[in-house]
Amino acid sequence: MKLTITHQETYSRGELLLRSFFGLFYIFLPHIFLLLFVQLWGSILQFISFWVILFTGRYPESFFEFQVKSLRWGLRVNARLYNLADGYPAFGLDATDEHTSLEVDYPEELDRLTALLKFFFGIFYVLLPHGFILYFRMIWGMILNFLGFWAVLFTGEYPANWHRFQVETIRWSTRVSLYMMFMSDAYPPFSGKE
Repeated sequence: MKLTITHQETYSRGELLLRSFFGLFYIFLPHIFLLLFVQLWGSILQFISFWVILFTGRYPESFFEFQVKSLRWGLRVNARLYNLADGYPAFGLDATDEHTSLEVDYPEELDRLTALLKFFFGIFYVLLPHGFILYFRMIWGMILNFLGFWAVLFTGEYPANWHRFQVETIRWSTRVSLYMMFMSDAYPPFSGKE
């Protein structure tokens, strides 16, 4: 998996203020409304894919592509809501974005036993340890987001280290999601590094 959110040299103060005060109405609500249905369909495809993996050892390729496109859409929205990228996130599964990128290699074969382990025990050996650490990273990320708001407002720049921390947190949680969605057999590392 390769996930990037480009660190811009300068950020728009006007867009920052617009997103901060009205982003709930013009970014979050319209996108989340549509993404809710997309992700509901994705959950159905994930359930079907689990059974297909058990019988064939393969994730249906069209289902896989749908899931990746759904994750890309969510990434576009999150990059804006975390003030990591300027511009309005494009709607749709086939939309592109100049600031964000998510590439996931299609696995030719998946292990059936790993799929069963994830299904029955994933909450214990994946979600609890990763979720515990990600919880604290997300709290720190909210603090950095608040401080980043003021940095952009006064300087027009988002500090590179803070940006990298936020992107690594998103990358880490995306890896966990890919693993738990049966899209990868590689256990996610406890890191957001590339």
